[in-house]
Amino acid sequence: MRIVELNEKTKDGLMKNLLKRSPESYGEYEKTVNDIIKEVREKGDEALFQYTLKFDKCEITAQNIRVTEEEIEKAYGLVDSEFIEVMKRSAENITKFHRHQLHNSWFVPEENGTILGQKITPVAVSGVYVPGGKAAYPSSVLMNVLPAKVAGVPRIIMTTPPGADGEVNPGTLVAAHIAGVDEIYKAGGAQAVAAMAFGTESIPRVDKITGPGNIFVALAKKACFGFVSIDSVAGPSEILVLADETANPRYVAADLLSQAEHDELASAILITTSKELAGKVSNEVDGFTKELSRKEIIEKSLENYGYILVAETMDDAIDAANEIASEHMEILTANPFETMTKIKNAGAIFLGEYSSEPLGDYFAGPNHILPTNGTARFFSPLNVDDFLKKTSIVSYSRDALSKVHKDIELFAEKEGLTAHANSVKVRFE
Repeated sequence: MRIVELNEKTKDGLMKNLLKRSPESYGEYEKTVNDIIKEVREKGDEALFQYTLKFDKCEITAQNIRVTEEEIEKAYGLVDSEFIEVMKRSAENITKFHRHQLHNSWFVPEENGTILGQKITPVAVSGVYVPGGKAAYPSSVLMNVLPAKVAGVPRIIMTTPPGADGEVNPGTLVAAHIAGVDEIYKAGGAQAVAAMAFGTESIPRVDKITGPGNIFVALAKKACFGFVSIDSVAGPSEILVLADETANPRYVAADLLSQAEHDELASAILITTSKELAGKVSNEVDGFTKELSRKEIIEKSLENYGYILVAETMDDAIDAANEIASEHMEILTANPFETMTKIKNAGAIFLGEYSSEPLGDYFAGPNHILPTNGTARFFSPLNVDDFLKKTSIVSYSRDALSKVHKDIELFAEKEGLTAHANSVKVRFE
């Protein structure tokens, strides 16, 4: 891995390089995606089935688009029983964590005759997009579905592309069943996102779309936002390790590569105050890369977006980490909890040498659907709140309103909204 000194120039160059990975930079695909959305919106199932035949080489009809109970039962027979038990334990951890995020509706009555409050209601229908083929990740099924279940969403549907044989990845089906998905449909790509956003004869319209996908899926979610809520327009995966001289270079290298193997656009960055650690990590990375199955992807990822930055002080390192606002951040310092208090921007923080990033991907419980490309400055991980609507409640008695009606009328008149003022005034004529 390249080792560079951390300063304003190198940090600025790094930030510009990382921004090239944003889905906002793929404008050349937008017309294709918009055309697909328009056709599905206008023609419904007809367009959906045509695109499935074109892109997935599979003939889907209204009769076979929905996954049957028999297909789910068959999937259980194709998935290793030990893996099924691991998924169940992971689901328990995810559910337990997300239950802590629940909020109740609240109402505050006052003696002056007012009642103010907030009513919390889950969305009616939530839709999950799940990639197919080699990019099928059962862990993402659990992470997308279980917060919605905890929130109390009454109907959860899932779309995922079929293979040419009309089959869906069995691991995906088992994970969906464990998580409690209500309906599964064989549809992928931008056309599946459009189907969930606007509805077709076979696929219901949803209120929220979550889940990862390729650039066409990401751009389709972006284009449909406003007609439907989405989790985010996710970019490529990334990890930032913040370390001092106490860190184990072998652990650091292994953790950096855990994200570099995702794809050529993934980013792996180490920021350290130790030149010695930087050199050792670089050597360990070279050694691991030779042994790992996704060697070519890792090499390309590190060539494009892999960095080891050597900072003069830990404060400098922390400032840079906050500016980068990484999706995943590991803190491997002498006192990681103290360091963590200074971190303002990160999707998820992993503290100490036994809290490696894959723990969060699969098992610990916090959501692994995280803000990318610096958006941790203002976005949060997927959570229960994403599936809840908050409605304000206002109730005033005549006595309560009589004490403030002149204030309201004055405010409205100053804004030139005389009908607003009159709405209050008529009650005291």
